[in-house]
Amino acid sequence: MNQKKYKKLVAKQFNEDFKSAIEIVEVTLTQPAGNQLLIQNKFAGVNGGFDTLVCRGDVPYVNLVTPFDLGVEAVGNVVAIGENVKGFQIGDAVITTARGGGYREYQVVDANLAVKVRQATPELLTLMPTGISALVALEQVGEMKSNEVVLVTAAAGGTGHIAVQLAKLAGNHVIGTCSSEGKANLLRELGCDRIINYRQENLNAILKSEYPKGINLIFDCVGKQVFDTCVDNLAVRGRLVVVGFISEYAKEIEQITQSRIYHQLFWKAASVRGFLMPHYQEYIPEARDRLLNLFYTGKLKVAVDSTQFLGLESIPEAVQYLLSGQNSGKVVVRF
Repeated sequence: MNQKKYKKLVAKQFNEDFKSAIEIVEVTLTQPAGNQLLIQNKFAGVNGGFDTLVCRGDVPYVNLVTPFDLGVEAVGNVVAIGENVKGFQIGDAVITTARGGGYREYQVVDANLAVKVRQATPELLTLMPTGISALVALEQVGEMKSNEVVLVTAAAGGTGHIAVQLAKLAGNHVIGTCSSEGKANLLRELGCDRIINYRQENLNAILKSEYPKGINLIFDCVGKQVFDTCVDNLAVRGRLVVVGFISEYAKEIEQITQSRIYHQLFWKAASVRGFLMPHYQEYIPEARDRLLNLFYTGKLKVAVDSTQFLGLESIPEAVQYLLSGQNSGKVVVRF
């Protein structure tokens, strides 16, 4: 191969601000060892919340020392193969979800960490790991059933729009919250039963008047007042799954003083449960295969945000775009 150098994004120091924590560095391209693949990344998924938290040193399950590589999911093509690798050929399209493998032009990975796909398209980055998170959170943590009322917050986001469809496919009545007419249009296309644009309607008032028996399953990625409203509107034996709290990622954590949460949960036998994918690793292979099948058979639509982000230089802007809530669907960067 004639390309000897490539670029990647690293966190050079911990900082409250993602842009101040990072730098682009040039490194030498290495050839894959016996059981490895060399992949040229075509697209990477942007996870603004995780990116910001990890650059602050606020992700408790990873103990990182700077400098460290950034980015997670990427899709690309195999350009070189180690001598012991079976089942891959040069040119194969593959997706990877190894932390540190996303925000770079090339990556070397163990072949068992790469999943062969039909084409290196950005849509696949919505399924892995984003869609996998939605599926496992709903089924394993939320104990999703049929004929229930399911509420998805930030429903037009990368994770949310998959959660909406999975809840519909399971036979539920789905409420989705969003912040713009464009996002509401996306949710209509996906079959959302009740769309609440929280800039135009009051979430709490609508839930109280239209769903007086409460919500059976809530998939919340937003946090803050939205979380409080969700807890307040849980049904008897309702389950609220905390998938994230994007309202606080780029800000100081809000200190609150109010009665303890068990006063709201106990009388309804309701529950609040945290979901974090690394603690549910054993469900990934089955979830991945099922999502790819749903996608390839046309049963699952994938929304990729239309804003173009090109090259490593655009990633800080993409992170900010996502944190500000402007996206419809998955935000991706193209290399």
